[in-house]
Parts: sequence; structure tokens; C-alpha cells
Amino acid sequence: MRIGIDFGTSYSAAAAVVDGQLELVRFGDAQQFRTAVFFPEVVPNIDDFVLTPALEAQVDAFVRASRADERQSGRTPRPEGDLRRDAIRVVRRQWMEERTREASASVASFQDALFGEEAVEAYLEEGTGNLIESPKSMFGYKLDPRVRKTIVSIAAHILEHVRLVATRQFGTPVRAAVIGRPVEFRSSMGAAGGEQALSILREAAGIAGFDEVSFLEEPAAAAMHYHLSLPERQRAIIVDIGGGTTDVAYAELGAGETPVMHRSWGLPRGGTDLDVGVSLHSFMPLFGKDTTGVPVHHFVEAASVHNLPKQREFRKQDYRFVDEPFRSRLQALQGTGSTTRLNQSAERVKIGLSASDSTTASLDFIEPGLAIHAVSADFDAASEDFLDRVARLLSEASADLDEAPRSVFLTGGTSRSPQVRARVGASFPGVAVVHGDPSLGVVAGLAQAALLPISSNA
Repeated sequence: MRIGIDFGTSYSAAAAVVDGQLELVRFGDAQQFRTAVFFPEVVPNIDDFVLTPALEAQVDAFVRASRADERQSGRTPRPEGDLRRDAIRVVRRQWMEERTREASASVASFQDALFGEEAVEAYLEEGTGNLIESPKSMFGYKLDPRVRKTIVSIAAHILEHVRLVATRQFGTPVRAAVIGRPVEFRSSMGAAGGEQALSILREAAGIAGFDEVSFLEEPAAAAMHYHLSLPERQRAIIVDIGGGTTDVAYAELGAGETPVMHRSWGLPRGGTDLDVGVSLHSFMPLFGKDTTGVPVHHFVEAASVHNLPKQREFRKQDYRFVDEPFRSRLQALQGTGSTTRLNQSAERVKIGLSASDSTTASLDFIEPGLAIHAVSADFDAASEDFLDRVARLLSEASADLDEAPRSVFLTGGTSRSPQVRARVGASFPGVAVVHGDPSLGVVAGLAQAALLPISSNA
């Protein structure tokens, strides 16, 4: 059986067409799950390396062996400090390799992993182990072989979770999938990052038990879904604003004919960037942003829960000399699970301000009685950079069109925001904006794409 999988930055979903009807895969009582996985065992961190007596003995043995090699070869003796630094480097590498082998064995233990909200809750409750949120955000970044192996394992766990749940629900082995991909992955390596991301997904899918996988750009999948609702042929702009990326496509759709994709554009920014913006604007001033000597990038690192290296950098910082009350608050934020709780609060504020003019958030987990009150103007300020980037992308797309669209189809979780909707509408004045299901527009199209042909036209 072939299914569609929307492996999202924030949330993931899957679906199939059964007897001509779209059937969403159910994850418990939900139609999607947060793209997070919790492992009770901790993924190894080089910062945890400490020279125990046993490791000191290994260092001394390496130094003695190097001295003996110098005498035998007649080379000029190196300073003791240089020999010791090299020996520590070797011992540290061997220690990390051993920890990685142990972690790989534990990560491969599927029955120990938890997913979605259950993963986040377990991490916060247990205070140990390792929570990976939004792993898709890391696929396009430069990774050393050890980290890449871990990321592949995490992606494989998520895809196997989807495959096994779908297999149980449909009562038949699920071995093939059409997986959505953004037009442009979040990346530090340009086009090479996108190629690496697809390679990670393809490898992870194989480990997860899929014999066949193909990829479809997410706005093309959303176009496939919209296409089925159009009785007449028309050209349309598809805007998919998800958790990690914003994707746009120009397509010819409807009338029961084969949909044709003409162009696509991508921006590696999405709802998680809005969460970070809300965190920096409304929450981080309570931790000393703009009023202490703490560099701004520390607050960015604390807010970026989807970026493990940044989280580790934040937890390594020393705030002993920061004035109160900010010292205690920053140190509390460095505690296990605190940045995750803060991000949850920022996300709730973002959602709250999409439905009302004001909202509050308690930070009792940092300090009793600590809270923020945010109003619509706060969200406007926090989202300004993101919305400007989206507007520039849409302006670029509009300028490239050879024929004005008859409609704009808007989908993706971040499309719930009134500010986002207003900015998209303003980019195509006079064009009808059709609002699709924010959560399921892409996965519905991926399920259809598993059955119907789709062509590409440059």
C-alpha cells in the first residue's frame, strides 16, 4: 500500500486514498502529531567528557608510547604539553565513539521511543533522556558523520512510527510512500543542503521499512488537493506556510484534467521563526534582553529549541555575574526542559493572539508569579521580519507570472494567523483567497499524488 506522508517541521501527518475516499491516519485521537521524539537514553554530547582516573591512565599511556616512538625514530622530542594535548584528543575521540556506539544501540530500540505530545510530556516529567523537536530543521545543515547517523536514526523512528500506525489502521502492510518536501530546505549549504536532506529522508525511510519512496514539493501536493475542488480549469497560486518553510507554486488546475505545475518558490522560514520572534520580543526581556550585558545571541540560542547545537551553547553559558533577578532566571532557564516550556508558552501566545487582542502566559516554572501579558501590537512587532520576508517572496512570485492567477489557495499551520492571511491577500489584490485546511491540505494532496499523475512544466 502507498500512502502520503507530510513530514513536517512542527507537526506530521499521513493519509491514503481508500476505495476512492481520503482516509487520514489516526495517531491516537488526532489526525497529526507533533514532530518530536523522546529517547530515555541521552544522545552523547562531547561536552560531557571528563578525565576520570581510568581515562587519565589512557592519556599517560599514549604519552609514554609517543615518547618511546620519538626515541626509536630519533625525532626531536616534543614539549610535554603538546604530547598531552594530543593524547587527550585521542582519548576524547575514542570515548565519544564508544558513547555513540552505545547510543546507536539504544536509539535503535524502537519500543523505548515516544512521539508527539507524549514525547514532550515524558521529557518534562522525567527530566532526563533526550527530546528531539523539529528534526527536519537540521536535515540541510552541515553534519559530521556521527551527528548525521543520529539524525537519520531519529528520522527513521518517526517514519517507522507512521508506517506501523498506518499498517495497523489499514490492515495491510504499508511499504511505499510519497513524502512531502519543501521547495527550499532550511540549510547552511545551499543546494547541497537540500540534496543532503533528501538523502537523509531516503535513507531513513529505508531503515523504517519503506521499499519505495518518492518526493513531491509541498505546494505541489497542496495544489493537487485544491485541484480536485475546481470544476473549471484555472491558474492558481498555492501558498503553503508551515512550521519551518514557506512555499509557493503557480499551477494550472481543475476540470478533471491533469494538474500542471509551472513554477515554485521557497523561503526557509515558517511558524517556528514566529515562535522565536514572540519569545525574543515578549519573553526574553524578563531574562535581561536589552537591559544586561548578556549578548543577544544567547537569547536566540535559548529560544531555538529546534536547534540542538544552539541549545547546548546556551546551557554552557556562565551567568554567575549577571545582576539579579536576571541571573537566577537565566540559570533556571538552563535547567532541563525549561527552554521547551518557554517555547510552548511562546507558541500558545502566538496562537492566542491569532484569536484575540491580548493573552497572558505564566512562567512559574522559572520564578513564582513571573508572567507576561501580550497584546496584538506585540505580535505585530515580533512577526514583522517574517511577514516582510513572506511579502518579498510573494512579490517575487507575482513578478514572475505570465498570467494573473484566478485564485490564491492558502494552507499550512501558520496560515491560521490573521496577520499572515492579511499579508498574503495584500500581495495579490483583487484575487480571491481560498483558505484550505491549515493542517491537512498538504497531506491530502500527497495521498492523492500516490494515485494520480502530476507533471512539471518549467
